[in-house]
Amino acid sequence: MTNLPKTNTLELKLQQGWLTIWFNQPDNRNALSDALVADLATVLKGVRDDRTVRGITLRGRGGVFCAGADLKNFKENFQASGDRDATITMSMGAAEIFDLVNTAPQVVIVLIEGAAMAGGFGLSCCADVVICESGARFAMTETAIGVTPAQISPFVIQKLGYATGRRLMLTAARFDGTQAHELGFADFISDDVPGLEAIEMQLRKQVLGAAPGAVAATKELLGQIAGKPREEVIRLAAENFADRMVSDEAKEGVASFFEKRKPNWVVKPE
Repeated sequence: MTNLPKTNTLELKLQQGWLTIWFNQPDNRNALSDALVADLATVLKGVRDDRTVRGITLRGRGGVFCAGADLKNFKENFQASGDRDATITMSMGAAEIFDLVNTAPQVVIVLIEGAAMAGGFGLSCCADVVICESGARFAMTETAIGVTPAQISPFVIQKLGYATGRRLMLTAARFDGTQAHELGFADFISDDVPGLEAIEMQLRKQVLGAAPGAVAATKELLGQIAGKPREEVIRLAAENFADRMVSDEAKEGVASFFEKRKPNWVVKPE
């Protein structure tokens, strides 16, 4: 089992194989400060190869998920200096956190209360499942303040499709959780926090019934085949399937089917 680090920006809870990561900077609406991003990267890297961690939920303390980038930092450290190379380095570094969430071998759920704006919205687009309050607020506000949704743009398109993602990024349109569900961003919505948590618990139950290695291999395959020619996809899929077929998990799964019992990876949530 991975030892979880102690951080000042995150609150971590690992229970029955499920890691909940709370963004815990409510004073700045859980903005993506350098410290929070660095701490989140450390945690995600730490559990990446740990198959006892079966799923991850990202949440925000203070009734809000994430307000996006830390604009105070941008103003003081990048606009003031006008150093283009430093800004490029910062932006390329920020890309890491989106990739870590997008490629995490575990199932990643984002549970959104209050708001997910700009980079917070983009981070949510990297998750496998999005659950939000029907009244939650969303927008990619970058163009409204004269910048671009640069590093989040591939993930927005991945989640929403080209036409919808393009429109929302260009217009900085604001929308709520109900509209987010209609747009395909939110997979599930609820009017209150207990409802959100009930949905999350049902998803946990489903994930904890799946083989962790198979989940990781499926996510790896999905990342490999995007945009590839059909012939290459067929080969990659066949190799992925063959590797799993001879794995201990697959042998256990097939044996459990014939023996009419639960496979040994199934965990019952409390």
